[in-house]
Amino acid sequence: MTRDEAWQVVCEFVKNEGLRRHMLGVEACMVAYAQRLGEDPTRWAVTALLHDFDWEIHPSAPDHPAKGEAILAERMVDEEIRRAILSHADYSGVPRKTLMEHALFACDELSGFLTACAYVKPGRSIAEVDAASVKRKLKDKGFARTVSRDDIANGAAELNLPLEEHISFCIEAMKSRAPELGLAGTAA
Repeated sequence: MTRDEAWQVVCEFVKNEGLRRHMLGVEACMVAYAQRLGEDPTRWAVTALLHDFDWEIHPSAPDHPAKGEAILAERMVDEEIRRAILSHADYSGVPRKTLMEHALFACDELSGFLTACAYVKPGRSIAEVDAASVKRKLKDKGFARTVSRDDIANGAAELNLPLEEHISFCIEAMKSRAPELGLAGTAA
């Protein structure tokens, strides 16, 4: 599946602009990691874009992502990509084994948290976000309270990276696509 074909699936199933931007944010981080690690950026982009494509039709566990995986199988999406999508949900029972699976898990919650951090900055821009401020926000349990702090910490650990390095890397990846993510800010 190409990146454009994956985006067509997203557009078919996802109507919420915020959810689309979330998948684009995860994609930005995943592609950057694929390039850093010598992996296939297109394959990682497809995985990132499709990881939550079924959220609007299956908004609860265990339906998401299990029922979504069946839809992707019908569309002949590669088994490795489908397995990575299943593994991003701890409750799926599919353990993460590959680097792509670990990266998807590591980037999923963090990209959403980084978006929330950008939204509370004066200019609403990812350019205003830094790792130190993100680490402070992680300690504030009332901020973006639905984001799992454990998943963020465990994701960095699964990539064998210090949390601050993982945060900084994902901020930079998202900065590179800030307009598309709605994170370019309000300043002219």
